[in-house]
Amino acid sequence: MNNIHSGNAALENTISDFNFSSGEFERRISNVRVKMVDTGVDVLLIDCVEHMAYLFGYVPPASIYQVILLPIDAPPLAVIRRLDAPTFAEQSWVDDYITFGDSDDPLRLISQACQDQGWGKAKIGVEFDSHFLPVKRFRALEQALPDVDFVDFSSIIWELRLIKSEEELYCLRRASNIADRAMKVAIDVAAAGVPERECAAMLYAEALRAGADNGRCALIASGKRSDSLHGRLGDHTLEDGDILHVESIPLFNGYGARLMRSSVIGKPDKELQESAAKIIEFQDRQFEAMHPGIAACEVDRILRDAVLGTNLRQEYGNFTGYTLGYIGLPKTSDFTRAFLPDSQWHLQAGMVFHMYTYAKGLAFSDTIHVSDSGPVRLTVTPRTLFER
Repeated sequence: MNNIHSGNAALENTISDFNFSSGEFERRISNVRVKMVDTGVDVLLIDCVEHMAYLFGYVPPASIYQVILLPIDAPPLAVIRRLDAPTFAEQSWVDDYITFGDSDDPLRLISQACQDQGWGKAKIGVEFDSHFLPVKRFRALEQALPDVDFVDFSSIIWELRLIKSEEELYCLRRASNIADRAMKVAIDVAAAGVPERECAAMLYAEALRAGADNGRCALIASGKRSDSLHGRLGDHTLEDGDILHVESIPLFNGYGARLMRSSVIGKPDKELQESAAKIIEFQDRQFEAMHPGIAACEVDRILRDAVLGTNLRQEYGNFTGYTLGYIGLPKTSDFTRAFLPDSQWHLQAGMVFHMYTYAKGLAFSDTIHVSDSGPVRLTVTPRTLFER
């Protein structure tokens, strides 16, 4: 039998144990409801992990389908797995929720809840870009609610999340501090004869001690694999002449900072030193240009043209930066805004980005906040090629 829980506490009565203040959640909900009015949506079905966390404070496991229904003029209603009810109650400010057992069909309960609430003929917004609403699931939802007019609400909340509040910036600063601390211990332990896994173990331990809430705190590669930026952790033991690539990627309260640095085991040769100096110089110029109002393509061009013009790389097919903020499974990066030669969007105060580049086996990146007065580097690890 399904359990129905109801409460009447208003949003402004959110208790202090929640991740953000009640005013922060109220602002986010208000902004979304404005967009609901603009798109003619009566009820919004939210199943994306990032947006359940952003709007309601709840971070569900991705294993079994769960949703929160947000009407235009009434409190939200959650449909959640009974096993996760204690977690939901701990994390979320939402008072009204229906729980289901593992033998129940969540879609049947969602459709029944919509009928019971009088939404059986409503315009319900869905995010067609959600990883949790594949075609088969959506078709089943359509069959269960044949009189509902489903409205595409894709990309809208992603866009609303681009400008970070002060509370979000606090989380990003904390994540950046953790990234710096974790990077330092990984670099400090690196030496000839040390396995790259030891560098990873030290980084992970420091990140968790410092407050990271994710287990996957780094990407590490070394030796001949140092340019495998997204490769698996290997079993290589560091040798003289190796390049160690470390990307520190902790989350704090779900908000991620990112930081890449390269270290050489032993003394780097002159060519490698000169290459590192050029890469850092070009990227510094890019950072300096990141003021509100500038076109993203102009920011991108500063670095891309310089790297290609000095033959550090023969081609440059990747972004030079992308959005940072809250990130949840199954995504590992947010490309709502990305820096490419044809990126016509403009930077705005409150945006935060991971700006990165690599060449000659060397990688450098930082977390950059675009403030009202210009760029602020939130990660503060020295911008240099480390020698171990």
